[in-house]
Amino acid sequence: MAFKIAVIEGDGIGKEVAPEGIRVVEAAARLFDLDIAWDRLDWGCDRHARFGRMMPENGLERIAGHDAIFLGAIGWPTVSDVESLWTLLMPIRREFQQYVNLRPVRLFEGAPSPLANPGRIDMCIVRENNEGEYSEIGGRMFPDTDQEMVVQETILTRRGCDRVMRFAFELARKRRRKVTSATKSNGIVYTMPYWDERFRAMSSEFPDVATDQYHIDIMAAHLVGRPASFDVVVASNLFGDILSDLGPAVTGTIGIAPSANLNPERRFPSMFEPVHGSAPDIAGRNIANPIGAIWSGALMLDHLGATEAAEAIIGAIERVLASGENLTRDMGGTASTTSLGMAIADAVSARTERGVAAHG
Repeated sequence: MAFKIAVIEGDGIGKEVAPEGIRVVEAAARLFDLDIAWDRLDWGCDRHARFGRMMPENGLERIAGHDAIFLGAIGWPTVSDVESLWTLLMPIRREFQQYVNLRPVRLFEGAPSPLANPGRIDMCIVRENNEGEYSEIGGRMFPDTDQEMVVQETILTRRGCDRVMRFAFELARKRRRKVTSATKSNGIVYTMPYWDERFRAMSSEFPDVATDQYHIDIMAAHLVGRPASFDVVVASNLFGDILSDLGPAVTGTIGIAPSANLNPERRFPSMFEPVHGSAPDIAGRNIANPIGAIWSGALMLDHLGATEAAEAIIGAIERVLASGENLTRDMGGTASTTSLGMAIADAVSARTERGVAAHG
């Protein structure tokens, strides 16, 4: 199997964790005879400082034929968050119809949870990734006057709701057959009741999958109080964004959280990136946790059909964390970004005949 992957290390700790993700993916590639060509791109805030753009005008055209995109992190204090997000990440997610943002949440042995009795945490948060609260419809009127007003519209479409919900139900069928919907239909009177309607309609097509739904405020409380009770969570763009940061926090650190921006039909390349941001406060110190990037690399291989290689990476993460060695500071250790990445790559290469533990 041969793949061409666009690499955007980006900014901040993205430049440190992405190479570790590549290191581990390459270790798995050697083990399973995968031929991976990495197309390294200088897109990000450094490029913006030189050329006034986060990526070239023909950037999307350049990578449209790639098999996947592997990203570190985007954002730096010299460029506004609106500029960096809406001129790089958002165009990739939307032009390539990456309408599913899949964010697995799992408590690994050896990763210290802040919860006294966390139980077995193993869920997937499915976030709608192309519409919802993150729309470009809105504006500002009467600036700098006492009549100043701003409007930001939420956009939910039947097509957008149905396709992300269908993905969630199909994923649940491969797991523990339960989907939970995050809503707020008691306070948001049009869009969230519509979300609930579409969830009920979709659930009728999957009678073998159990369902429940919670308003986002109590959902956040349950995610902390009883996280082990969740299997697949489906949510709008904003709610999914929030919940998928909270989920990893109860497993000990957001540093291990991966994500996949998926075009399930595979008409366009999908993009894989850790959930954490560019973390300017620790950038350049070689202390960031690379597991989010490494696990994102495993999601990428799984999406590309290299399932055994993906499972080998997950198994290596499990073994390294369970050993209690080479933990970064966010997990109570003193290891560097590089040393943890090397330890996981070595664990992939040293895979025993017992095989690897499958990711649930």
